[in-house]
Amino acid sequence: MSDPQITLTLTLAVASLAGLAMLIVAALNGWRGWLQLKSQELRLANEPAPPHNAGARIEIADLKERIRKLEAIAAGVDL
Repeated sequence: MSDPQITLTLTLAVASLAGLAMLIVAALNGWRGWLQLKSQELRLANEPAPPHNAGARIEIADLKERIRKLEAIAAGVDL
């Protein structure tokens, strides 16, 4: 096996296989990560929403009222 052409061919073949193996491992890790992300999204989507407390609802209503008043002022309407 002293022929340089054979040595070069074998070296390129081994390097190509090693590169292909690295790409496959990287793609498999990405696929597993994507599946884990989607699984987590599904778990979160199926959980019931936490109940809203009254304080948050009052604050949101107050903010909506302020926005309504600001829009009226911007439109030139007297309240």
